[in-house]
Amino acid sequence: MSLTHTVSSRNAKTTAPLAINGLSVAYQKKPVLRNVSFEVKEGELVGVIGPNGAGKSTLMKAALGLIPSLGGEVLVYGKPYKQQRQMIGYVPQRESVDWDFPTNALDVVLMGRYGHLGWFRRPGAKDKAIALECLNKVGMADYAGRQISQLSGGQQQRVFLARALAQDAKLYFMDEPFAGVDAATEKAIITLLQELKKQGKTVIVVHHDLATVQDYFDSVLLLNVELQAYGPTAETFTQEQLQRTYGGRLAFLDRSLQHPSFSGGKGE
Repeated sequence: MSLTHTVSSRNAKTTAPLAINGLSVAYQKKPVLRNVSFEVKEGELVGVIGPNGAGKSTLMKAALGLIPSLGGEVLVYGKPYKQQRQMIGYVPQRESVDWDFPTNALDVVLMGRYGHLGWFRRPGAKDKAIALECLNKVGMADYAGRQISQLSGGQQQRVFLARALAQDAKLYFMDEPFAGVDAATEKAIITLLQELKKQGKTVIVVHHDLATVQDYFDSVLLLNVELQAYGPTAETFTQEQLQRTYGGRLAFLDRSLQHPSFSGGKGE
């Protein structure tokens, strides 16, 4: 398997949910992503795995145009990202959100409808009904009027998942959605991911818990500044590939790969 996974020019018009070719990013002249290329299949749950400082969140933000890149191409269903924004849902890291902003859970979820409304139309009864349905799907309908600052961390994460659902996207990016949540929220999230998959949606998830990778994802992308490997989880999530990706930071990995662990914890 090639480590570059370069998307050739003849496939430039690909209709894959996401095709990235030669994406590079640097912070203060230090490379964070170097010539990353891959193509995602439709209807898959894809886990993005790697150690601290590997560029996982950077990959997601660069693909979404949230940070500048040094070069590379990002295609969403065959077209530049800027032309396809309405097809994309995004759940950022919970730590990056100002949870003291004075708004309630329902209003946060309604923000996910703006792509359908345009900025000069106010949400109507139909949009509010959709938002409430999305809150119900993540077990948060009873908290619709609650200020987001009064919610627990797990509840806040569920509200942001509901907002992404309200966008009714075809391609979802989720940055560490399982980080620091309670068991009930984790179960709610994976149930939601499976439902999105059944609907033919494609979901890309930055993930740090190696022990759950095999249970959660159809494919994995192993990243450490450069793309180390990408493919079906059963073929790609191996001890050899993980050792290469994590290097000395991989503290222990049992033979069954059921309970791998690594030093360094979660993060970029």
